[in-house]
Amino acid sequence: MITSSEPIDRLYSVIPAGGIGSRLWPLSRADAPKFLHDLTGSGQTLLRDTWDRLVPLSSEQRIMVVTGRAHRSAVEQQLPELADPNVVLESEPRDSTAAIGLAAAILQLREPGVIIGSFPADQVIKGDALFRSAVTEAVAAADAGYIVTIGIRPTEAAIGFGYIKSAAALAVDGAPTALAVDSFVEKPIPEVAERYLADGNYLWNAGIFIARADRLLAEIASTEPALHAGLMRLAEAWDTPARGAVVDQVWPTLKKIAIDYSVAEPAAAAGKLVVIPGQFDWDDVGDFASIAKLHSGGRKSNLAILGDGARVLADSSSGIVVSHTGRMIALIGVEDIVVIDTPDALLVTTSANAQKVKAVVDALKLSGSSDVL
Repeated sequence: MITSSEPIDRLYSVIPAGGIGSRLWPLSRADAPKFLHDLTGSGQTLLRDTWDRLVPLSSEQRIMVVTGRAHRSAVEQQLPELADPNVVLESEPRDSTAAIGLAAAILQLREPGVIIGSFPADQVIKGDALFRSAVTEAVAAADAGYIVTIGIRPTEAAIGFGYIKSAAALAVDGAPTALAVDSFVEKPIPEVAERYLADGNYLWNAGIFIARADRLLAEIASTEPALHAGLMRLAEAWDTPARGAVVDQVWPTLKKIAIDYSVAEPAAAAGKLVVIPGQFDWDDVGDFASIAKLHSGGRKSNLAILGDGARVLADSSSGIVVSHTGRMIALIGVEDIVVIDTPDALLVTTSANAQKVKAVVDALKLSGSSDVL
């Protein structure tokens, strides 16, 4: 394991802080997205936890946050150390390629040859030394010219994550555990997830990417040339008085596409993507079932209760209750239940159906019920 206490040379961390976390509705919403909540009981938001995890790797001066204009005040309140030049505001969501690509373009112009690491704002990671070791290896592989992702050794047949199929080991100086990537696969059905777990070559896709900024931009230019041209136009204007006008003109025209499709999958097909298997504990807390698991220590017989002043009376019940109303909630003889009680919306489901909450959000959008989103 690679250990050190100094910032990793040439690494600039980027935190994409976007998305509402629709599987966590009605707790997570457009004006209070997932990354601005304390979902672990740490007393800090997921965003603050992410910042604290990255400072030892990059230093406070080398962390950039990409977020929506509507969240600027909340982000700056959470991260008072964040330098103003490192706040990149999106006028509207354009997916991860635009967010990460713009950060890469800005940083490449400011510091040619910089290595960027993109770390989602809303994950739970435990094991700082193991995390640092994986990132250090990833930076070494990025310096060698690869686009790098960090995969997580699965501990169960999870259906809430995408997977990375790894291939042969690679000889990369400074990255002894680097593996070639065969392919990316979408969230599987339970039977397929069991096969992935038994196979041993599949890793959970953590959505973490590390690369030289110029290599990342070259890949975007190859697969999405119009998007790349727009990003470069934005970056060239970013540190000038023309920024506002160029952002208003160019940003809304950028193609919406996830970086998995624009960069990771094409790079894997071309043999330019490697994965570092992460040994640290990781969860993307993507639904209420995963939050319940975090708070129950994995014991299904436990009931997790979250929320300031939550009033819950439970008998022979398990699952999770999140309450922000002060209303008394009584549970009798229900297993793996999910109860999310907010002043204007109540969700009741089960852990097994937690992934389906996104469908409720989609239905609310179609019905015009935007007041609760």
